Amino acid sequence: MNHLTRTPVPASPAQLLAEAKRPTHTPAGLVGDTPVLWIGEPFTATGRGFWTKLEGHNPGGIKDRTALHMVRAARERGQLLPGARIVESTSGTLGLGLALAGATYGHPVTVVTDPGMEPLMTGLLTAYGADVHLVTTPHPDGGWQQSRRDRVEELLAVHPDAWCLDQYHNPDNVAAYAPLAHELVAQLGRLDTLVVSVGTGGHSAGIASVLRGYFPALRVVGVDTTGSTIFGQPAAPRLMRGLGSSIYPRNVAYDLFDEVHWVAAPEAVWAARTLARHHHATGGWSVGAVALVARWLARTLPAENRIVTVFPDGPQRYVGTVFDDTYCREHGLLGDLPADDPDEISHPGERVVTRWTRCTRITDPLATTAQHALAGAAR
Repeated sequence: MNHLTRTPVPASPAQLLAEAKRPTHTPAGLVGDTPVLWIGEPFTATGRGFWTKLEGHNPGGIKDRTALHMVRAARERGQLLPGARIVESTSGTLGLGLALAGATYGHPVTVVTDPGMEPLMTGLLTAYGADVHLVTTPHPDGGWQQSRRDRVEELLAVHPDAWCLDQYHNPDNVAAYAPLAHELVAQLGRLDTLVVSVGTGGHSAGIASVLRGYFPALRVVGVDTTGSTIFGQPAAPRLMRGLGSSIYPRNVAYDLFDEVHWVAAPEAVWAARTLARHHHATGGWSVGAVALVARWLARTLPAENRIVTVFPDGPQRYVGTVFDDTYCREHGLLGDLPADDPDEISHPGERVVTRWTRCTRITDPLATTAQHALAGAAR
């Protein structure tokens, strides 16, 4: 005999909305209040795990937050005039955020990208009304990022009233993530370790600086990609997008980090695919990289240490890369399990790293270069 489970009826209709998002009149209202999920075994060791903030539940990902905030701030300061064009360089996710901000505030959007942009992203950006410009040759020193930034300058000259966010150096990119940090405090109460990917430096600095105000002993672990210059490694061709850089973003808050891990593309792919298979919560390169590091920390730190990381987006845009067997085989990304522990170096410049590697000495490469130059002048 079947028995129906009866759902309790609320005493008043208002109770039905107690846990629901409020109705919204603009797409901006869809951003924020993203869920937090526990990631445990089988991805982690038995009895260990970490929490993750699922920013893929925003319409376009984590950069919806910064696109909306930077556009709103520029409008309030009079830097972005009503109806003026927004122009910016992006590898993808920020472009979706700018398309959303453009629809919210009434601005045409032009994004500059490179051949590494997935066809899915190009199609989505076009569908959302953005003009997509593609650079075809990397800059000899700054790679694709500098080539894109140079093209942005050319477009700004053509459109005198246009405005560029300059996400790499704009402090509004950092300020945009204070609400995310506040959400984490409200959702988890206590945080001991934050694991966060580093690209423009915006969300790592914005989240960590606020959380340190609540938890002064918070350990902040940055996650970069091999071939990235951010933490003092030499530039090299990079397959992974969304983290890492070929330039030196001034939004990176070096003083906030206790350690940095560089992760290689095959290691990130393994983690992203394993998460998808066992936890139904995953994403692309950044998600795989931070998850791999958080998994190791969950095993090596005391069991009571509360670890949280941020998954910047979901898996949709990576169907043709991270989750495509043909693509992964062509790039040698399958078949090798990551090591149980990272390599260790004592200084970022000790040697070039090509696999998962950890360093607890954090330096700003530009500050180090300036100090060496001053020392030489003094001699």
